[in-house]
Amino acid sequence: MNFYNEIDKAAADWLEELIRQGEIPPGVVDRRDIRDIRPNELHGFTQCHFFAGIGGWPLALRLAGWPDDRRVWTGSCPCQPFSAAGRGDGFTDERHLWPHWHHLIANCSPDIAFGEQVASKDGLAWLDLVYADLEGTGYAVWATDLCAAGVGSPQRRQRLWIGAERLGHGLGAGLEGFAGDGDGAGRRTIPAGSASEAGEFGGLGDTDLGISEQLARQGSGPDEASGGRAFGQPSGHGDFDGLEDRGRPGPVNGFWGDSDWLFCRDGKWRPVEPGTSPLADGLSARVGRLRGYGNAINPIVGKVFIQAFCEARGIPLYTTSMGAFDLECH
Repeated sequence: MNFYNEIDKAAADWLEELIRQGEIPPGVVDRRDIRDIRPNELHGFTQCHFFAGIGGWPLALRLAGWPDDRRVWTGSCPCQPFSAAGRGDGFTDERHLWPHWHHLIANCSPDIAFGEQVASKDGLAWLDLVYADLEGTGYAVWATDLCAAGVGSPQRRQRLWIGAERLGHGLGAGLEGFAGDGDGAGRRTIPAGSASEAGEFGGLGDTDLGISEQLARQGSGPDEASGGRAFGQPSGHGDFDGLEDRGRPGPVNGFWGDSDWLFCRDGKWRPVEPGTSPLADGLSARVGRLRGYGNAINPIVGKVFIQAFCEARGIPLYTTSMGAFDLECH
């Protein structure tokens, strides 16, 4: 049995319907504020999803091949305190609820926890707090900055994705590559001579540089000897226009290939869900759907992140066949 916590009535109703339809694992929907939940109330639940929204995390877990009967916690803390679109109150905002979720994690000790937050300057400050809190309670933590466009979505939706593993729980392949001498209880270290340390193209070094700058630094830019072909490009292309030929998901193929594209008054084209009616007064269900979508994680990005996390940690996943959702995102 799973536990879904969501305070918004419309989203909680949505979750219950998704459970009835079998789209997400069976469970109970708790509509209380997370501040009212006590750790002893969570004993016996296999998966706990906080700030559950419309079930993006349990869907992402299923898409990734995570078994329904394997213990895991997820949560996407409210982003408004750390979003550029918000008031900018940060840690003083009453919607800064990470301390309350961390209290539950520290007392219930789930083996694995996944989270997500807006990728902003303030979001990075939030991430520092998450690292410190989780490492202080015996977790190793990974985080990465991913955008929805990276898996073919016709929008950017830049987010920080976090995975935490309780040290010594035995689900993964061991704890190699972790520092224990003042570098953080569970923060991953980079081996000497790695691509990141050497600054090789595609590694973590010089990540603030653009592609052309990285190429120039390595002396690998287009030249006559290579026929004008930039480093890493397929033969026959004089610029980067040919990269889409590699079969990567894009805005006109893959999961979002059937989007309707609307030409807007500012001269830009924007994709919308196929068959969507324009927003108008009186269409309350439409407003509720947009609110639910806006607060949800992108489950396809979540799938890719979960699979990468499990591959790195040696955590086995099922091989799934989920129809249209089973995308190959490279």
